[in-house]
Amino acid sequence: MTSLLRRLKYSIEADLNKLFDKKEEKNPITMLNQYIREAEKQTEQTGKWLERQGKLKQELEKELETTHQMMEKRNNQLELANASGEQDLIAYAQAEVNAYSERANVLTASIIQTTEELVGLERKFEEMKHKVKDMKVRQLQLMGKENVTRAHHQMDRMLQPEQKDKNFGTFQEMENYIDRLGQKIEKEHEVTSMEQRLAMLEKNEQPKAEIV
Repeated sequence: MTSLLRRLKYSIEADLNKLFDKKEEKNPITMLNQYIREAEKQTEQTGKWLERQGKLKQELEKELETTHQMMEKRNNQLELANASGEQDLIAYAQAEVNAYSERANVLTASIIQTTEELVGLERKFEEMKHKVKDMKVRQLQLMGKENVTRAHHQMDRMLQPEQKDKNFGTFQEMENYIDRLGQKIEKEHEVTSMEQRLAMLEKNEQPKAEIV
């Protein structure tokens, strides 16, 4: 009987704990944990964009270096063409020099813009990392406050047991329900036992009646 009541009590407590866990999903620490996970994910994604931007800048610089080399080569060829007096070669070499010169100007402007954008991204990326770190510090602070609050609550319940009566609520209803159920089960068990005893008396009485 005691074992049955204990199992029933634990089952009800488990259901109540699940209900309380759902309510705690909205507490500040849980919400902060979720926010930190999202911030870390965004920071990681930003880091990938930053890395990609750096690689693009390197590609532009590499292309500019190649352009300067080709422009220098075409300038040398233009000088040779001018010395030869061959107009078609002069025109071709001059067009090549102009094309590489224009490309170099475009690449230089792109590198300047990309560098400025990269610096801006790096600055914001560092700000994001600091923000995540600050949130983690705040997380530790809240966890510390929660632990202290729970510890004080637990100690107060032990040191001041009379305070328990002020917090019956659902648990008191649970205890009352268990008590009522236990009384019902015990009563049914008592009735069943009496019926068994009466049946046993009847069974024992039958042989005596046959003898008479």
